[in-house]
Amino acid sequence: MVNFFWRRKKTLIVMIIAVILTTAGIKASDRVMDLAASVGGKGSSSSQCPQDMVFISSENGGFCIDKYEASAGSDCAYSNPIDQTQTRTNLNNSECAPVSAVGVVPWRNISQDQAVMACAKVGKRLPTNEEWFQASLGTPDPASSWGSEDCHVSNNWADQPGLSGSGSKCVSSAGVYDMIGNVWEWASGAAIDGNWDGRSLPEEGFVDGTDGQSLPGQTNPDISNPNYNEDYFWIHRDGIRGFLRGGYWNNKSDAGQYSVYLVFPPSQAGAAVGFRCVK
Repeated sequence: MVNFFWRRKKTLIVMIIAVILTTAGIKASDRVMDLAASVGGKGSSSSQCPQDMVFISSENGGFCIDKYEASAGSDCAYSNPIDQTQTRTNLNNSECAPVSAVGVVPWRNISQDQAVMACAKVGKRLPTNEEWFQASLGTPDPASSWGSEDCHVSNNWADQPGLSGSGSKCVSSAGVYDMIGNVWEWASGAAIDGNWDGRSLPEEGFVDGTDGQSLPGQTNPDISNPNYNEDYFWIHRDGIRGFLRGGYWNNKSDAGQYSVYLVFPPSQAGAAVGFRCVK
């Protein structure tokens, strides 16, 4: 009799444990499905990132990037800096910070080093080349006949530079605006004497292949490649040169997601050079 009751008790214990484990498994599965839904596809920025940023899924877990090119916030002394002196004045003001907003002039005349400081003021940083490239994927990049809704690469917007988000077609698959054209954008890092990440970068020319990630792997000095949207690679092989991506308002077909400008040292700025931040 004792053995009979013990066997029933053991059966009951096993059933209870099975129910607990099944319930835990269902809840864990639900959490995984909820996470997958939150990080997948366009429009996921609201759940993963601040409202002015877009979530980009990646093998490293993903990141948030500014939806628009950075501009000077309302507390900055200069909303449209015309030189590095005005950029320094903005950066020295503790209340001044870059913002990601539609319908404003991008913050230009800022060096790579200054852009690093500007992003840090809002707890962000410059994107890596890989991050910048991932965020740009899917942006339409026609080789000619640019209209006012296309990316700003041939003076095809009303102003030079144009107001952020002016081209309704100039948006990546993830929902990031103006990755091509309008102003060049700083990425992090710098090449030294034409070398980057342990390898020698190709000579200047039309992009004719990539390194399998985000940078030109080979170029052609004379013939553009439609498979790379006729994009161009500029490089000075002496000294330290910071990475600029995407092109500006008058690069025409040379601008694009594969375009890289390795000419400016990290301390140099320009009227067609801007930035955006990630976190």
